[in-house]
Amino acid sequence: MTAAGLVPGRLLIVTAVAAEAEAVQAGVNAGSADPATVHVAPVGVGPAAAAAGTARLLTLAEAAGVPYRAVISAGIAGGFPGRADVGATVLGARTIAADLGAESDDGFLPIEELGFGTSILEADPTLLEFLTAALPHAVIGDILTLATVTGTAATTAALQARHPAAVAEAMEGYGVASAAASVPFAELRTISNPIGPRDRAAWRLREAFSALTEAAAAACG
Repeated sequence: MTAAGLVPGRLLIVTAVAAEAEAVQAGVNAGSADPATVHVAPVGVGPAAAAAGTARLLTLAEAAGVPYRAVISAGIAGGFPGRADVGATVLGARTIAADLGAESDDGFLPIEELGFGTSILEADPTLLEFLTAALPHAVIGDILTLATVTGTAATTAALQARHPAAVAEAMEGYGVASAAASVPFAELRTISNPIGPRDRAAWRLREAFSALTEAAAAACG
């Protein structure tokens, strides 16, 4: 069974940018799933654009009478050193809006402590179980969503301390998960760079896109 066949209906895979969508589409095309059952689309960078773009696609499909039955947020990401190496594939057990909250003299306060909701959204267990089986070498853990990605050692250390189960950070997962609402959701990422001080020379975009294509092929094969 493929991810597309996991539930009746169509599967929506959303990415931030076109290059990610192209890498995912190449994997879908290489798999055995009926292409008509899998829709890959870039919806924009950041949680707000991702939420709005995903909600639009879900609404249009519902109105047309061909609703999506599951949503996967896919793309490349930064990996926490020692938790997810460059080139690795990661799956989010939970998607966490890591900068949704407030500063205080005692440190960062997540939105839960402010009484305004939750910053943590869990992956659909059935969809996550399938993806874990299809991608047995994937690293499983929390994936952080941030509007401002990490670029210093101090922020990296603070995030690692606050989120001991986090393996990667990206910018869209929480927005996609919020838009998905009751539609089964999961997040899949491949690691292009270590999280920490920005060093473009250490980024491995080609390897990450290749891993993304392989992961999509396994999920749809």
